[in-house]
Amino acid sequence: MEKHFKRFKVEAKPFNADLISSIIWELEIDGINEEDNYLFVFASENSMVNKTNLSDQLNKLKKEKLIENFKIKEELIQNKNWNEEWEKTINVVKVSDRIVIKPSFREYKKKKNEIIITIDPKMSFGTGEHATTKLVIQMLEKHIKTGDKILDVGSGTGILAIAAVKLGADSAIAIDNDDWCFENCIENGKLNNVEDKIDIRNCELSQVKEKDFSVVISNIQKNVLKDLAIEFKRRINEKGTLILSGLLVNDKQEMIEYYSTYGLDFLESKQLEEWISLVFTSN
Repeated sequence: MEKHFKRFKVEAKPFNADLISSIIWELEIDGINEEDNYLFVFASENSMVNKTNLSDQLNKLKKEKLIENFKIKEELIQNKNWNEEWEKTINVVKVSDRIVIKPSFREYKKKKNEIIITIDPKMSFGTGEHATTKLVIQMLEKHIKTGDKILDVGSGTGILAIAAVKLGADSAIAIDNDDWCFENCIENGKLNNVEDKIDIRNCELSQVKEKDFSVVISNIQKNVLKDLAIEFKRRINEKGTLILSGLLVNDKQEMIEYYSTYGLDFLESKQLEEWISLVFTSN
């Protein structure tokens, strides 16, 4: 039997692909293709994703006055290699003077002292092109020390855990509750020859029994970050570092105040476009 997918055409005014994608990824979707002024969102035929729960997500943005209106069109399409079509849009990304992210199917000549991270996304979030991914990697570049023990929560492609290890961390545990992300993270670990240093798990944070991490990183949506605050605190060692993103500029003060109630002191922030990363230290 031929496999089919649900495809949703999502338009919004104003159209901000990163903002809209970030909130849609909270649903159990299989992928997003970005076009010039709309998104194609893909979900398996038997998934629970529909126009109603997509609308619920976009209404959150509307309520916060981040978009004025939106339109969603749904259709059922025959399975084709739309991942391959999407790959055509994935480019080499220079995150900093030292760090370059590239897919395996793009040629790139490494320059002296550069760290190359190879990521084949397979529709998982974390290609390196999104501002939040760049922000976290830039913070990792600043804060990672040799021998660090890392926990990456919501690992997606595994890009952040891989970057941490390549920057000198001793080991990382990368967790995600999505089967697709779990498999993709394993693939990318092997692509970067760091599979022996990254423990990849398909689980929730509450299932991680280890503690005493020197650095915890998480690039997910604000409400989820708030829900996980106490779990982060329990797993960071004394004077450990917490790096967060998936946050908008206007989330900054709220998150700083919220995390301070859990004994996490604000250290610094960085902004790229309308997105920010926040760094806290455990007191």
